[in-house]
Amino acid sequence: MQVFTISPDRYVNHANHLSQMHRLRAAVFGERLEWNVTITDTGERDEYDQLNPTYILAVTGEERVVGCVRLLPAVGPTMLERTFPDLLSSGSLNASVTMVESSRFCVDTSLPAHRGGGRLHLTTLAMFAGIIEWSMANKYDEIVTATDLRFERILNRAGWPMKRLGDPVTIGNTVAVAGTLPADRESFARVCPHGYRSINAEDHSRQIRSVA
Repeated sequence: MQVFTISPDRYVNHANHLSQMHRLRAAVFGERLEWNVTITDTGERDEYDQLNPTYILAVTGEERVVGCVRLLPAVGPTMLERTFPDLLSSGSLNASVTMVESSRFCVDTSLPAHRGGGRLHLTTLAMFAGIIEWSMANKYDEIVTATDLRFERILNRAGWPMKRLGDPVTIGNTVAVAGTLPADRESFARVCPHGYRSINAEDHSRQIRSVA
C-alpha cells in the first residue's frame, strides 16, 4: 500500500485515483454513515472540491483507493466556518497561515483489519502519518477539522488527541465536534505504523509514502 499526495497540478495525471476517491466517499459518507451529502453518478463531492485542495490517498498495489482526505489552507474558505460555524464556540476559526483544514477523511472498512501495534487499522494510521508529514513539509503546524465523536475516539486511541474548539452539536444523524490537531514530529512518531517510510518517486515533484 502507498500513501501519496495529489496537488492541483497533478489532478489530470491521477484522474482515475480521484474518481475512485469520490466513489469511496459516496460509499462511506452517503451509504454507510448516511450523512446528508451530495451524491451523483460520479460519487460524493461538494463546493470545497472546487477550491483546488490537496488530497492524500492510500492506494493498494492493485491501484485501488482505500483511504482519502482533503486538505485546504485554513485562511481560505473552510468547511468549518462556512458550513459548520455552530461547532466553533467563538463563531470564528481565527485561522493562521500555519493552519490547514482537513476534511472528508475516510478509509475503506471492507479491507482486512490489519492492525498497527494492535491498535487501529494500518490504513488509518498510515493516513494519519501522511497528513502530519505533508503538513510539516508545507510549514503547517496545526490541523483543524470537523468530525464526529466516533472519529474523535479513534484519534485518541491513535495517540493524536484533538483539542476541541466547541461543544459537540447534533447535526443530522451524528454528533459533530470541531478541534485542532498538532502537526509535529512527536505526533508523527506516535501514529506512524511499522513499515511506514518516505521514498522518492520517479517524479521528484512529489513524495510517495509507502507502507510495507
